[in-house]
Amino acid sequence: MSFSQMRLSLLCAVLLLAVGAAGLAVMSVDYGSEFMKIAIVKPGVPMEIVLNKESRRKTPTIVTIKDGERLFGDAALNAGIRSPKNTYRYLLDVLGKHFDNPLVEQYQKKFPFYTLVKDEETGTVLFKHEDGALYSPEELIAMILQMAKEYAEAFAEQPIAEAVITVPPFFNQAERRAMLRAADLAGLKVLQLINDNAAVALNYGVFRRKIFNETALNYMFFDIGASSTSATIVAYQVTKVKSPVSGVVDTFPQLTVKGVGVDRTLGGMEFQLRLRDLLAKLFNQAKKTKNDVTKDARAMQKLYKEAGRLKQVLSANADHFAQVENLLDDEDFRAKVTRDELESLCEDLFARVGKVIKDALDASEMTMDEISEVILMGGGTRIPKIQDTLKAAIKREDLGKGINTDEAAALGAVYQAAHLGKGFKVKKFAIRDAVLYPIQVEFERVKSKEDSSDMSKTIKRVLFGRMQFYPQKKVMTFNKHVTDFAFEVNYGDLSFLSEFELRAFGNTTIDAVTLKGVEDAYMKHSADSESKGVKAHFRMDDSGILYLDKVESIFEKLVSKDADSEESTLSKIGSTISNLFGGGKKEDAKGGVDEQQKDDIPSESEAESSPEAEKTVAGDSSKSDGEKEAADQAGSDKSSSENAGDDKGEEIGDQPEDKKPDTASEEKKKVEAELPPDADSKDKQPGAKDEAKDEKSEGSSADKKDEKKEQKKEDKKPKLTTIKADIKAEKQTRDLAEPSKEKLKQSKKLIDDMKKRDEEKDLLEKTKNEIEAFVFEAQHRLEEKNYKLCSKEEERIAITEKLMTATDWLNEQDESTPRKEYESKLKDLKSVTKDLYGRVNEMLERPAAIEALNSMVNHSMHFMVSMKNFTGEDQPFTQAEYNALEKLIAETREWNKTVNAEQKKTSLREKPKFTVQDVEMKIGALDREMKYLINKVKSFRPKTKAKAKDTNKTESANNETKAKDTKKTSKKDDPLDQDIFEDDDGDDVETTEGSTVKDQKAPGHDPDDEL
Repeated sequence: MSFSQMRLSLLCAVLLLAVGAAGLAVMSVDYGSEFMKIAIVKPGVPMEIVLNKESRRKTPTIVTIKDGERLFGDAALNAGIRSPKNTYRYLLDVLGKHFDNPLVEQYQKKFPFYTLVKDEETGTVLFKHEDGALYSPEELIAMILQMAKEYAEAFAEQPIAEAVITVPPFFNQAERRAMLRAADLAGLKVLQLINDNAAVALNYGVFRRKIFNETALNYMFFDIGASSTSATIVAYQVTKVKSPVSGVVDTFPQLTVKGVGVDRTLGGMEFQLRLRDLLAKLFNQAKKTKNDVTKDARAMQKLYKEAGRLKQVLSANADHFAQVENLLDDEDFRAKVTRDELESLCEDLFARVGKVIKDALDASEMTMDEISEVILMGGGTRIPKIQDTLKAAIKREDLGKGINTDEAAALGAVYQAAHLGKGFKVKKFAIRDAVLYPIQVEFERVKSKEDSSDMSKTIKRVLFGRMQFYPQKKVMTFNKHVTDFAFEVNYGDLSFLSEFELRAFGNTTIDAVTLKGVEDAYMKHSADSESKGVKAHFRMDDSGILYLDKVESIFEKLVSKDADSEESTLSKIGSTISNLFGGGKKEDAKGGVDEQQKDDIPSESEAESSPEAEKTVAGDSSKSDGEKEAADQAGSDKSSSENAGDDKGEEIGDQPEDKKPDTASEEKKKVEAELPPDADSKDKQPGAKDEAKDEKSEGSSADKKDEKKEQKKEDKKPKLTTIKADIKAEKQTRDLAEPSKEKLKQSKKLIDDMKKRDEEKDLLEKTKNEIEAFVFEAQHRLEEKNYKLCSKEEERIAITEKLMTATDWLNEQDESTPRKEYESKLKDLKSVTKDLYGRVNEMLERPAAIEALNSMVNHSMHFMVSMKNFTGEDQPFTQAEYNALEKLIAETREWNKTVNAEQKKTSLREKPKFTVQDVEMKIGALDREMKYLINKVKSFRPKTKAKAKDTNKTESANNETKAKDTKKTSKKDDPLDQDIFEDDDGDDVETTEGSTVKDQKAPGHDPDDEL
């Protein structure tokens, strides 16, 4: 590689590092039903809440689409009152749900002004806009997430691509996948979908990590949000995990979700809707108008907004007046509402709080005596009646309020984002979240030859039990299937849900999987191998989404040593090369490794991401009828999940046979045990030393011979080899159909096009504002004294007419006028006022510029006077440099005198004879010359004189030798002194006798003197 190529490579590497450092920031979005909170982490800014355009710390999750224009945040909230049909909110309630879901039906009743239609491709919900356009919940949420990304990038002042997004803990597989699609449409790379209760628990634990130890501390987090209520029991403790690679034991705190209780329809919105209906009833009872207020969507939205304000006020006051101006038919509304009225309206809602607490305790199998503290979350917990009901349910008087209910989830999620991101290193705090809905695999058993019945039996095997932790991997083994077959992945026992929750849950079948190639693999390998079944590898990732990674058919066969010796030369060469580059497999004492055993060992990445390695679930073994019932998973999984560092795999059903011990090693241990220890040899008589040595050497040689024989016998034994054949798995999603790639592409284009239109609109509005501001400022300037001094009356009248014409033109333009025309108009206005503005600026800035020039000339002249004493031979300055400075100062003084005289004769209304920029150029020329001379004197080193000549030749010779030595030493020790020993031609300066000059000083000048 050439030097230029090396420089180019280094430059590219530096640029890549710079780009990487600029894009290290990560973000989190606590996406709630009503509001979202955004947080970022970037270098130098740890865990900061992002402010939106209105400088608020939380943003409404709402979007308004009207006439091709999108509004977000408070602007959309205000537009929602004027145009409720075009404003979309509470989108989580319909995300990832079929059109006929009871929750969708409830949503339609709450917001009757929306037109909901069914998506014929996926069966989900679509919002029909007034212009006929259809928007899916994923597309609308993607628009909001895209705006959140823009807020975060503006706050961080750098691009952001990675994010952690919170979701409710009760989201099932379909809802989680739908949120991932929305984030992908928004251009976000989701590091993790974290449950909001786990994010709150993480934020709580991060700032209290010092109080945790190996004894578990249990806390309950009670959260009432806008649409749902949850209670989560979390255990904190310090755990130790040994790295399977390095063997180093790492100690860190860990939170484990023990139990969760939810009510997905109990939230602050329900209280607000009932209060809205009360206000509507009071207005109708007043009979100020003949029209019914409940029939007017705009009036109901006004009442809904007022109900939200009233709910917050009544949390701190016993009563308050609700008032809305121009509610309906130009009639105002004002009514007094008390807290008792609100509590009586929502009496049945308060009763549902206790059930959520009970469900969490039942799921965790704990009692309230084991809970250290109950911590409140969510805006709904500010209602006094909620707190009283909660105290009665937990039988305690104290409630934990030491956490920021609005921002805790966002801050916990962004801490996890920093942990998962590549640009930050944070103190580890492990999260073990829990599966809320059990997942099982369902398949038909294989009939035996003796079974002649036509009835087929369905076998169900639990894959992930309820409250089992994730992320983790599991393997299910189908031992008896030798032909192609199919199985289903569905939800298990959901008896803990109510009847309504079961109907709202949707389709309980997640995926239908068809395996192809099982019979071909069996026919290919069954002749010389034993089938060990078909293994399906499942994985539940950090986001709680289940994946089928691969399916393979396993065979085992015994291979003799002779067969291995017949390996071809090319195969041996390939193995040697593979081992040379680290690609070969490590061999044990027998010369091989069981591949199946290797597969059960987690890699470093797996061990880091999953506290446990793959668990094997044998779901197809049988004792008599060909199918064997699996053992109960709950107890074993719960006990195994107590230790985050347990990396051992677990297999349920047929266990693999234990490997036989290494006979050679056992025999070797026995032989070593029979050898006499060193202490015994010391106790022997001196005359018996040689005899003992002979006996020992004879025994050793005999043992070695026995070992070799045993080793040869062992080498001749056959070796067990595992064969894996990949099986094709065709998966069909059943719970919620996935949109086609073409539809996703169209959705992505739609969102990008709308973003471009928004950006173009922002630029257009910015240009309009610049024109208006320019006209207003110009009109104001024309009335100022300085502008009148620098302009004629005719010129000011002409400018005023141009400004008035521009104002009229601006008011006459419609939305179809392109931005380029506005930019052209702004350019024309600036050209009209350019000369006048220039003359005023010159008049105002000229005195200061002339003063700076005079000051620079004076300093230069003083320097020149001092410089004269240090000019000449063996001095810092040359005569040419002195003359150049003198000439430059003279020319500058003459120019200054001339132009100032001419300018005094010139009117302020005319073009000035010189500009401030001309003065700056003169100052710059003097400044550069002065800096050059000053830097030269700083680095100057004077030359030295030779010592007086001695008539003694011996002394002269000694001086010559010493001078040469001194020259060498000086040049070696001080690089700055090297030029002192050279004249202008670069030759050494010598005396008449040829000795080198040293230690010479200029007459009357100390080299240490400074100018």
